[in-house]
Amino acid sequence: MAVIGLDLGATKLAGALFGGDGAILERSGALLEGRAGDDVGRLVVTALRELLAAAEARGESVAAVGASVPGIADRDGTVWAPNVPGWERYPLRDALAAEAGAGRAVAVESDRACSILGEVARGCARGCRHAVFLAVGTGVGAGVLVDGAVLRGARGIAGAIGWTGLDRPYRDVYDERGGFESHASGFGIARVARELLRESPEHQGPLRAVVPARLSAHDVFAAHREGDALAGRVVANAVECWGMAVANVVSLFDPEVVVLGGGLFGPAAAELDRIVAEARRWAQPVSFARVVVKVSALGPEACLIGSGELALQAARGM
Repeated sequence: MAVIGLDLGATKLAGALFGGDGAILERSGALLEGRAGDDVGRLVVTALRELLAAAEARGESVAAVGASVPGIADRDGTVWAPNVPGWERYPLRDALAAEAGAGRAVAVESDRACSILGEVARGCARGCRHAVFLAVGTGVGAGVLVDGAVLRGARGIAGAIGWTGLDRPYRDVYDERGGFESHASGFGIARVARELLRESPEHQGPLRAVVPARLSAHDVFAAHREGDALAGRVVANAVECWGMAVANVVSLFDPEVVVLGGGLFGPAAAELDRIVAEARRWAQPVSFARVVVKVSALGPEACLIGSGELALQAARGM
């Protein structure tokens, strides 16, 4: 038995043909290149078609398809993906099922849910039944596994941890992305850096050389490594927020492991000890004494591997 996993991100699509043991047999990939609406849908369907053809050439029988999406996957298979224009309620599962054909299960999940599935199947949460994946990239999300099952919530929105309140008083800047994400996502780190640069016209460190409109979180981490004091303040703020977020999920869910992943872990992996120290201050102490906090073992592959695991689960449930 083989399955197909598809990982749709904000800028690219990755796909793979998986064997029944979860090993990757074939890969595919494409850039979105500004596509929107049905054009993105067609790109995903084309990737599925190519992987089905690759499976046939290998003599493999595909039992199911799993897809990871950067947003909310509703129970009816529609997707809201804020970084894909025109995907307010895109019928992705129907589109994939039409290409997959009868007899093949199709499952669609959020990228945060697929990330924790990937880590549990083949990463540093392997074998766990209670685990949390804290994904930190352009945005922030959490994949939560409770008693072996992904926590989805009433509308598939569970894990939208970017909206966690970690600061007060409330500021208007939190309206669009939430308090946590406005401070400690890729977007938030760049926003905080620009704000501090405006407030500190005397600052002349490496960060000052970056054009503000183009400043990214990776620029902040690079300047921090060069000893830029203002960048250090931005990173320290993010570390405090990440530590508080880890503490909150430990206190709420009592997991065996918390995995830090996404595009910023990455450069933020060097801050793990500081994050753990901060989390220890805030967390329920009995639970925190027993939890393990790790950086993702799978890196950018977590979502793709998780989409394969999603497909394997769908195949077993047929």
